[in-house]
Amino acid sequence: MMPRTACTVAVLLAAIVALAAVVPSSAFAPSTQVLGASALRQAAPLALRTRGRIASRSLQQSLLCTATKEPSSSSGIGWDSHKAIDKAPDSLCRDGTANTEMRAKFEKMCREAQDQICKAIEECDGQGKFQEDAWTREDGGGGISRVLQGGKVWEKAGCNLSVVYGSMPQEALSAANDRRKFSTTDRGAGYKPGERVPFFACGLSSVMHPRNPHCPTMHFNYRYFETEGGVWWFGGGTDITPAYLDEDDMRHFHGTYKEVCDKHDKDFYPRFKAWADEYFMIKHRGETRGLGGIFFDDLEDRDPEKIFAFSSDCAAAVTKAYLPIIEKHKDDEFTERQKEWQLMRRGRYVEFNLVYDRGTIFGLKTGGRIESILMSLPETARWEYNHHAEEGSEEERIMKVFKEAKEWV
Repeated sequence: MMPRTACTVAVLLAAIVALAAVVPSSAFAPSTQVLGASALRQAAPLALRTRGRIASRSLQQSLLCTATKEPSSSSGIGWDSHKAIDKAPDSLCRDGTANTEMRAKFEKMCREAQDQICKAIEECDGQGKFQEDAWTREDGGGGISRVLQGGKVWEKAGCNLSVVYGSMPQEALSAANDRRKFSTTDRGAGYKPGERVPFFACGLSSVMHPRNPHCPTMHFNYRYFETEGGVWWFGGGTDITPAYLDEDDMRHFHGTYKEVCDKHDKDFYPRFKAWADEYFMIKHRGETRGLGGIFFDDLEDRDPEKIFAFSSDCAAAVTKAYLPIIEKHKDDEFTERQKEWQLMRRGRYVEFNLVYDRGTIFGLKTGGRIESILMSLPETARWEYNHHAEEGSEEERIMKVFKEAKEWV
């Protein structure tokens, strides 16, 4: 049996400090306050009240204490610039801007995918229902956040649409350019040092955390991005994070996305699968968050209509790739030990999302809506000091694949 003692929220606070070290404080504009001693003092009592597990609500509150209450007029977006509304309008896009047609098409695709996926998740769960929050911003855009909590199958599942107009620090733009694999455009050209970059972004992002340790977590994100002057690109991907290895499940999941990729470009799957293995590496652990899938960003190397069609097909394949695996395992029996292992793997999930995830960092840099940014975190997670999987165990079996990527199809 694994030791029952586990590290406290202090470990998570250390990860947040690491995030603050990775991202310069100036990058968090329009917020002018960074995660410093005062914020840690406010968050520290959480560690005293929590053992072994952490609650996302507490984490969100501790992070939220770092935000200022003053909106930034220079960027048009701030931590408190989001206004709750009863129902989102038919479109959150503004008319009369560059590439209006593509912006509207991508938002429509995201809304349709959000409806289809949430409906399928509710039907599979049989108990949980998504709570919807709609919000707008004064300068345009907004979002529709849907979160299911306390379901029969899923402990927490979220699916968020966002349409954002604003400006970002050049650090955010530089981060994208540093990692580009297809782009030939220098998006930072022509901007003076310290000058903010106007942007538009539309995307649909989702994370599903099931209760049963034999059911994997799933994440996807598909997005369309523009900067001033009509410079555009697409990004996205779908990935899977099991706690226990079922190779048939991995062949099904990866096979589904290989089929989608091959329809558009035979080179897509091997490139995007390798990119996912690289991107989801937890560098300070030397292991991946999960068992990958596909990941791409800065994709602009062909007609935008072709990339739009590819993104649409990827979003449409989410339920086909994921739900058969859930249906197969949702009623599997499991032990307390297996549940503890699942929670420890969720701890790795939290570490990656707070320290490395580009979406999380981008949202924090640009003053995004905190509840939507941190929707990806599980309700509960676990850390055990210096834990090692037992030799010959199922936990050791999957750890070997976390440390060395495998080809599934």
